[in-house]
Amino acid sequence: MSSISIVGLGNMAGALADRALAGGNAVEIIGRDPAKAQELAAALGDATVGAAGAAPAGDIVVLAVPYANAAAVVRKYGDALQGKVIIDITNPVSPDLQGFVTPDGSSGAQEIAKAAPAGAHVVKAFNTLFSHVLAAGPAEGRPLDVFIAGDDARAKTRVSAFIESLGLRPLDTGQLAMARALENVGLLQLGLVAHSVKHTNFFLGVSILG
Repeated sequence: MSSISIVGLGNMAGALADRALAGGNAVEIIGRDPAKAQELAAALGDATVGAAGAAPAGDIVVLAVPYANAAAVVRKYGDALQGKVIIDITNPVSPDLQGFVTPDGSSGAQEIAKAAPAGAHVVKAFNTLFSHVLAAGPAEGRPLDVFIAGDDARAKTRVSAFIESLGLRPLDTGQLAMARALENVGLLQLGLVAHSVKHTNFFLGVSILG
């Protein structure tokens, strides 16, 4: 199984940590508020707590922070991320929910990759799942689909194995540039919530026809 460091203390951090522990992974929780990090780790049971600013212990580092803070977190860790796989779960959506705050032609994952050391590999994943849907796991007898994108094949293989340990199905969409498409899927979901579905108790996946 994998060794995972989750940077962040929000709902997605908790849902990912809980499923990761259930899947037999080692989980480290890292947050700016040590008391809240300890509280989350205690609620999870078997997670450890890392010091903010210290090198993450996990081979896979999950950025479960708002997009506005993600690149700064990566720059702060700097060379401590050498050789690690960085999972970007963010959706860099503009405040009006009509577009993105990233430069034209780029994506949140690509901007985060620019901040990472050359020996780290960014993989986009989990940005199309709401936290409570992720926490609940398989729905109506089928696993949740997790779309991934990244430039390094070995990093994607490691992330895919981690996703499978959560009881979910990884679906590779291609190079990291495909993160733009995945972030548009996140925006699509927000549009569905606002205009038709009216709630967040759903997920988007692929049905493979015979």
